[in-house]
Amino acid sequence: MEFDLIIATLLGIFLFHGFCSSEKAPNYSFMRQATTAPEISHYDYIIIGGGTAGCPLAATLSQNYQVLLLERGGSPYGNPNITYLSAFGSALSDLSPKSPSQRFISEDGVINARARVLGGGSCLNAGFYSRAGTKYVSSVGWDGQLVNESYVWVENKVAFQPPVRQWQSAVRDGLVESGVVPYNGFTYDHVNGTKIGGTIFDAAGRRHTAADLLEYANPSGITLLLHATVHKIIFQTRGLSRPKAHGVIFRDALGKKHTAYIRRGEMNEVIVSSGALGSPQMLMLSGVGPSEHLKAHNITVVLDQPNVGQNMMDNPMNAIFVPSPLPVEVSLIQVVGITRFGTYIEAASGENFSGYRSSRSDYGMFSPKIGQLSTVPPKQRTPEALEKAINSMNALDAAAFRGGFILEKIMGPISTGHLELRTRNPNDNPSVTFNYFKEPEDLQRCVNGLKIIENIIESKSFSQFRYDSISLPALLNLTASAPVNLLPKHDNISVSLEQFCKDTVMTIWHYHGGCQVGNVVDQDYKVIGVDNLRVIDGSTFNYSPGTNPQATVMMLGRYMGVRIVNERLAKEESN
Repeated sequence: MEFDLIIATLLGIFLFHGFCSSEKAPNYSFMRQATTAPEISHYDYIIIGGGTAGCPLAATLSQNYQVLLLERGGSPYGNPNITYLSAFGSALSDLSPKSPSQRFISEDGVINARARVLGGGSCLNAGFYSRAGTKYVSSVGWDGQLVNESYVWVENKVAFQPPVRQWQSAVRDGLVESGVVPYNGFTYDHVNGTKIGGTIFDAAGRRHTAADLLEYANPSGITLLLHATVHKIIFQTRGLSRPKAHGVIFRDALGKKHTAYIRRGEMNEVIVSSGALGSPQMLMLSGVGPSEHLKAHNITVVLDQPNVGQNMMDNPMNAIFVPSPLPVEVSLIQVVGITRFGTYIEAASGENFSGYRSSRSDYGMFSPKIGQLSTVPPKQRTPEALEKAINSMNALDAAAFRGGFILEKIMGPISTGHLELRTRNPNDNPSVTFNYFKEPEDLQRCVNGLKIIENIIESKSFSQFRYDSISLPALLNLTASAPVNLLPKHDNISVSLEQFCKDTVMTIWHYHGGCQVGNVVDQDYKVIGVDNLRVIDGSTFNYSPGTNPQATVMMLGRYMGVRIVNERLAKEESN
C-alpha cells in the first residue's frame, strides 16, 4: 500500500512537472520542416494539427510516449503580425498562400478565418482568456479537479491580467450602470455580472500562444513537423470487426509523400486536433462520414457516419461602432458583461478596431483587405479597388477613425448548420453553413444584447467617449452601412433591432461542432465505430464554453493528455 502511494505521488509529480529538461520557445530542437521527415516512420501517438488543443496534448503525451505532431502551417515565431497586439488584424488581412490565416466565407455570407499555423487560433484571435463555467464543466462530465489543474497548467505559460485604461474602464462602468451586476473585478472564472478577463498578451503587448505550451514537452519524446499537410488517415479493416486507425499519409511543402504509422500496441492512437473545420473534413477525407456524400467525391467509405460535419455552430456577433471625440487606447477584448439572458457584451478600441493606423496603409477592422467592416465588398477587391480605397482613407483626418466597438455575442448558439467537402484536397476549405439566427431564441438574445449596448452608450460612465450629436439610430445606420458581410442590406435599419442583427451578423471566430460528443465521439473522445482514433478539439463541443473558448480548448488538450496517460499507465500496471 505504501509502495503504491509512493508510485502514485511520483506519477503525479512526473505528469504535472516532468522529469525531463524542457526547452524555451521558439528554440525547440524538435521542431523542423516536414521536408526533413523520413518516407516512413513509427510513433506511439500521431496528432493531426498543432493548434490550440494539439500543442498541449502533444506536450503532455510526450512525457511518456513518442509523439508525432503534424502542423500544416508554419511557425508563429518571428512573425510580428502574430506577436504584437498592435498588429492585430494584419494576419487576418493577409490573404497570401503563406498566411497564418486562411479565409473562408460561409454559405451564410459571413467572412471568417481558420488558422494554419503552429498554435492555431491562439495566434490570430483577440487574446481574451476566460474559463468555462462550473455548470458547463459539470454538464459535460469532466473531472472538476483535473480541469482546474489543467487550466492552471495553461495559465502558468500564457495568461495575464490586462492593463485596463480609460475606454475599457468606461465600458466596464457603463455595464454596471446598465445593470450587468455584480462587478467581479479581474478573474478567469465565468461568473454572471461584469468582469475583467485574462489575456494571452503580456504587459509588453506580446502574444503568447498554445505553441508556447510546447515548453512543457519532453524534447526526446516529440517530433514536430511544420508544413506537413495530412491527406488521410490510414485504416486497417481486413480480418477486423471494425476499422482500426493505423497511421497517416502527409505531404511536405514540396509535395513529397510521407507515411507515419502508429506502433503496434492496442493503446497507441491517431488523434485528430484540426479544429472545427479541419477535424470533420479530415474524417471525411479518410472515409469516415456520410456514405453518399463520400461516394460523390469518390472516397472509399470506411465507416458510414452521417453525424460527421453535422451540428456546426458559430456564435453570431453583432457590434455597434462608436466614434469618439477623445483619443482612445488600443485595446482588444478585456471587459466582459455576462448577462443572465444569454448574451455576452465585450468591447475593443483604438487603431485596430476604429480603423486608423499610424502607417496609413492598413485600417484594422475597416481595412479594405480584411473583410469585416471593409469599405470594399469582397467580390470587388481587385488590386486597383483596394488601392483606391486606401488612398481615400489616407485622405481622411485621423479623428474620423477614433473610437471603438461595443459588441454582443450570444450564448450557445441554439441554431445549427452543417459542413460538407468541396474537394478532396485537404488544403481547400470545406463548405460550411451555420444558419445564424435560424432559431428565434438566438435572435431574441441578440436584440437583448443590443439593448444593453445602447444603455452603455447612453450611460453617464461612457458619455465622454461619444458625440452627443450622433443619435443611437445614426450609430446603428453607420455600422450597418459598412459591408460587414455578403448579405443584402435594408435601408434605415435602426427601426428594427431584429433586422440589424440579421443584416450585420459577423463572426467572433468561435465556431465549433462537426464531431460532437455523443454523435461522432464518445465521452472519451474516441471516434464511435472505429478503434485507435480520437478527436480532441472544439469540433467536439455541443455548446461554446464561456465567453471565449480558447482557454477551454487549451485546457482540454492538457486534460485529455493527462487522462490518456493515467489510463494507459493504470492498464499497463494491471497487466
